[in-house]
Amino acid sequence: MVSKLYFRFKKSTAFKALGPGLITGAADDDPSGIATYSQAGAQFGFNMLWTVVLTYPFMVGIQMVSARIGCVTGKGLAANIRRVYPPWMLYGIVLLLLTANIINIAADVAAMGEAMRLMTGVGSAHFYSLGFGFLCLSLQIFLPYRKYVKYLKWLTLGLLAYVATMFAIHVHWHEVALRTILPAFAWNNDSVTLIVAVFGTTISPYLFFWQASQEVEELRLGATSETSETETEDYGAHMKRIKLDTLIGMGFSNLVAFCIILTTAATLATHGITNIQTSAQAAEALRPVAGDFAFALFALGIIGTGMLAIPVLAGSAAYAVTESFRWPNGLDRKVLEAREFYAIISLATIGGMLLNFTPSDPIKELFWAALINGVIAVPIMIVMMLLAHEPRIMGELTLSRRHTVIGWLGVAIMLIAVIAMFMTM
Repeated sequence: MVSKLYFRFKKSTAFKALGPGLITGAADDDPSGIATYSQAGAQFGFNMLWTVVLTYPFMVGIQMVSARIGCVTGKGLAANIRRVYPPWMLYGIVLLLLTANIINIAADVAAMGEAMRLMTGVGSAHFYSLGFGFLCLSLQIFLPYRKYVKYLKWLTLGLLAYVATMFAIHVHWHEVALRTILPAFAWNNDSVTLIVAVFGTTISPYLFFWQASQEVEELRLGATSETSETETEDYGAHMKRIKLDTLIGMGFSNLVAFCIILTTAATLATHGITNIQTSAQAAEALRPVAGDFAFALFALGIIGTGMLAIPVLAGSAAYAVTESFRWPNGLDRKVLEAREFYAIISLATIGGMLLNFTPSDPIKELFWAALINGVIAVPIMIVMMLLAHEPRIMGELTLSRRHTVIGWLGVAIMLIAVIAMFMTM
């Protein structure tokens, strides 16, 4: 049965309209993603800029699908999968999502700790990592949803550090424009693997679950009892808000990715520094070739994006698990009202923090996280597209032909990427 919450949603100002889409897009540029984009720029120069331009429309398309499902049904993605598909499929997807998210959290807090150590020049990276992890966890547990979302929206401004870094260095803009349109590189195992990594970093499963569930949170927050449930015109206004929010959020995400590739290409690649495996390593490599200011901006960006991404990674896992078992969930609920939800957020965050104290290799952790995300992204995207066309789920508000075409093209791109990944392993 289609949710009627959207009929009661408050109309908002343009600024307030930016929420789930903006936060989701910004969280996509987490420290792990920064490492991937930095490697792309360092190893292949400006020749990888086209990847983030290509992924933009498909990223918008698939995130619009997830947001639409959450808005129309008033339920998150896992809850809707549970209504149509067998339990084994749902539990398998959620288990892989939880595993990948914990590994991503581990890599992100490690990068944040190392960035802080580089900036201060003193202390232990592990100590800083613990501090950042517990800070993120405390904000999710103790802040009311209204304040929490407001802080997350302001944290997206931290990504502007990468835009500023781009303007703090010398760039040959003519070459940037040329290589964005006409890249020149050899198609081999290294280039194909990195292209797959960029696609997988840009279009990640945890983003689908987060935005769908956040649309549900927004509906709860904006619902009023005074308005009539028959005011269907409010749905059209709400869809416009989602479209604007997603277009800007994904555009911001891809712009930042473009700036990171461009910055590392213009500095590291031109100085022969091609082996970048972590975001902190990229920041450290920038100092001798681009100066202290560029280094500081890049390192601050790592910390800011980590503060934004860790709650999204832990939160998306918690939404998926609790929806699967019909447990109460939501950041708008108090801890005692949604014990399981906050317990999973805590376990995911602390599990990722503790993973940094094991003998595991963080580079291999990133590889396995990317592998799992790449593998489960395709079936989740297929399921989402089928759900969005299912009258039992969407009623009369199924996808339009345009959104259908864009969505399935995104599925095809990711499927090709996954096949290429396995062929080059």
